[in-house]
Amino acid sequence: MTGYEQHYLGNPLLKKSNVPVEWTKEQILEYQKCMEDPLHFIQNYIRIVSLDEGLVPFTMFPFQKDMVGTIHSNRFTICRMPRQSGKSTTMVSYILHYVLFNPSMNVAILANKASTARDILGRLQLAYENLPKWLQQGVMSWNKGSLELENGSKIVASSTSSSAVRGGSFNMIFLDEFAFVPTNVASDFFSSVYPTISSGKSTKVIIVSTPNGMNLFYKLWTDAENKRNSYNIIDVHWSEVPGRDDKWREETIANTSEEQFQREFECEFLGSSNTLIHPSKIKTMAFQNPIESNAGLDMYERPNPANTYVVIADVSRGTNNDYSAFIVFDVSTVPYRIVAKYRDNEIKPMLFPNIIHDVAKAYNQAYVMVEVNDIGEQVASALQFDLEYENLIMASMRGRAGQVVGGGFSGGKAQLGVRTTKAVKKMGCSNIKQIIETDKLIINDYNLINEWSTFILKGQSYEAEEGHCDDLAMCCVLFGWLVQQTYFKELTDDDIRARMYAEQQGQLEQDMAPFGFMDNGIDDPHGETVIDEYGQRWSPVVRSYDSNW
Repeated sequence: MTGYEQHYLGNPLLKKSNVPVEWTKEQILEYQKCMEDPLHFIQNYIRIVSLDEGLVPFTMFPFQKDMVGTIHSNRFTICRMPRQSGKSTTMVSYILHYVLFNPSMNVAILANKASTARDILGRLQLAYENLPKWLQQGVMSWNKGSLELENGSKIVASSTSSSAVRGGSFNMIFLDEFAFVPTNVASDFFSSVYPTISSGKSTKVIIVSTPNGMNLFYKLWTDAENKRNSYNIIDVHWSEVPGRDDKWREETIANTSEEQFQREFECEFLGSSNTLIHPSKIKTMAFQNPIESNAGLDMYERPNPANTYVVIADVSRGTNNDYSAFIVFDVSTVPYRIVAKYRDNEIKPMLFPNIIHDVAKAYNQAYVMVEVNDIGEQVASALQFDLEYENLIMASMRGRAGQVVGGGFSGGKAQLGVRTTKAVKKMGCSNIKQIIETDKLIINDYNLINEWSTFILKGQSYEAEEGHCDDLAMCCVLFGWLVQQTYFKELTDDDIRARMYAEQQGQLEQDMAPFGFMDNGIDDPHGETVIDEYGQRWSPVVRSYDSNW
């Protein structure tokens, strides 16, 4: 067989399948050494392209060696790494070892964009072409989106979507920059793909990313830190990359921004800028796993017969764009607590009232307030007239006072819920910001924390950043509006604004102290003010008369 016939499609760097190889004793020993030790293989045979020097051997940093060791020894690995730290190159090197020395392995390289995944596969193919022929497996197929070797191993590259690898069976899935996959896509992906790998005993999932807000990557990372899942964490600081010191940090911040550096190099889980809730407060929110979760309903506390509950519902059309959602608040004591939440983007408005009814009934016939701007009016009507739910909070238009809530039709133009006007949203945003930032409402739900991290100022109002949802956040905004209503204060026997003012009164007085106080000569410091038989007010100390009293 001529040399040309041994090449795959005439490429002299690739060995064709079924080409016999004559081994020397040294090569056999070296092959065995590479098979047993991924680091030996990577450090001696992987070539990468350097921007300054061209094709060079891959000289690994200490954290990259630790990364390979952790991935090789564990099934589930999640890595939080700064920008330009060589994470993709490290993964390419390990994946190449994995398919060369393990027959019949299927590997999926998935990224937030298909072009990114194919770029990673391109790096792997470049490294493969520069291997010695005796280390190569014969090539069966070779293109921009996949490759197959004669030992039966395959690699595919695609975007991270629910349909990317559906129906396939994979031994390893590598998710690159997973934090940049839209939250709804990431959730659908895991629900469809995880069954393909959970059945195996040696299958691997490797998630590598720079943080990008409080999304599914944040949840998986936090759960791993708290030992709530099986992922082994790899946390790399920017200072572990050679050449990065304080001078480099200062220069990078000067050329970008402090916030960008915190996100991309310090790997902070920062949300969007200009969020309604201050980012420092969002960072302190700790989500919990629900005690029960089924069909969109997450329960954090079971109903307590002695407690009072309020349900705030936001309705969508059930067309996969927005979510129909509601939150169950325990308003018996302050701080208020979220005890349950429902969120589904496929539930139809015709069925949504039944779910609200069943949950509200279970929580001691909770008071229910529905947002009725659009299709919500249909939901509220079904609750009132079809299901005959008694504790529906209604609102009446009271002229300049705007909407005022009550338990029934008590004057004015009444409606079966609240209409989100500019005034309602403005007051609700202001109130919920104060309530959350002063710890008067405990946020414990992951989806809600995620929504707060992208609930940003747009124009004169707040709404979800493009590509994100704000249905749960709007439930909270309506709750913030509700707590200032007289009806709510009578319902709970608690004035939250008065409570917050009382708690901050000492600080307010200290802030005002430098201005001093005026002594009008009427009030005696010892409280000895006298009122005569004519109702006039006198101070026995200075005998001054207050004509305006």
